[in-house]
Amino acid sequence: MKVKEERQDLNEEEEKYQCQKDPDVTGEKSVSCSIQITEVKRPFSCSQCGNTFKQKGSLKKHMKIHSGEKPFSCFQCGNTFTCNENLKNHMLIHAGIKPFTCSQCGKSFTQRRQLKDHLLAHASEKPFSCSQCGNTFTRKTTLKKHMLIHAGIKPFSCSQCGKSFTQKGHLMDHLVTHTSEKPFICSQCGKSFTRKGYLKTHMLGHAGIKPFSCSQCGKSFICKGILKKHMLIHAGKRPFSCSQYG
Repeated sequence: MKVKEERQDLNEEEEKYQCQKDPDVTGEKSVSCSIQITEVKRPFSCSQCGNTFKQKGSLKKHMKIHSGEKPFSCFQCGNTFTCNENLKNHMLIHAGIKPFTCSQCGKSFTQRRQLKDHLLAHASEKPFSCSQCGNTFTRKTTLKKHMLIHAGIKPFSCSQCGKSFTQKGHLMDHLVTHTSEKPFICSQCGKSFTRKGYLKTHMLGHAGIKPFSCSQCGKSFICKGILKKHMLIHAGKRPFSCSQYG
C-alpha cells in the first residue's frame, strides 16, 4: 500500500517502546519503559556521489543537482531551483520573511536549517570530523561535501568553460568571473564585490574586527584565508617568490 510506505518514511529513526512491570523492594509492581531505536534503511543510492535516500523520488530530485536541471524559476530575480520547495524557501527572501529566530542573539533566518547552523556557531560545536585530514564541521552534509575534495568528485561544471567544482557555491563564484559583475558595493569606500559574503568580510576591516588570530604570534586577520597564508610564514614556506631576486 502506498500510504503504508509513506508512513514508514516519516522519520529517519523509528522508536519502539516496550513497557514491562517489575517488582520493586516493597513487593509492588512498577512500570519501566525502554526505548529501542531502529535505523530506517536508505536503499536508493546516487551513483555519482554516494548519497543514500529512503525514497526513489528523493533520489530523483537529488539527481537534478548532477544533471543541472532546474525547472522551477523565481519570477522576481530569475534564480532557478531543482524543486518547488526550494523555490518557496527562496521566495521568503524577497518577502522579507524570517520566521526562525535565534533565542540567544535575536538573529532571524528564512529557513530552519540556517538557524540550526547558526546555533552551532554559538556553541562552537563541530561534531563531524573528516577521517582523512581531521577538519571538523558543524553539519554532516558539510562533511559530505568536503569529502568530495578527497574523492576528486566535482559534480558542478561551468557551462561556459567546462571547469568543475565540488560545491555549488564555488561554481557560482566562478560564473561571476565570466560576467565581471560585482553587485555588492561597500557604502564606506565604494569597493564592489561579486558576493555578499565577500562584502561582509570587507566590512569587518572598516569596523576594525579581526576574528581570526594566529596561535603562534597573536596577529589577527579579518578572514580565515589570510590567516592560512600567514601561517605559511611560521611553517617556513614562501609560496610567492620574486622573479628577479627569488
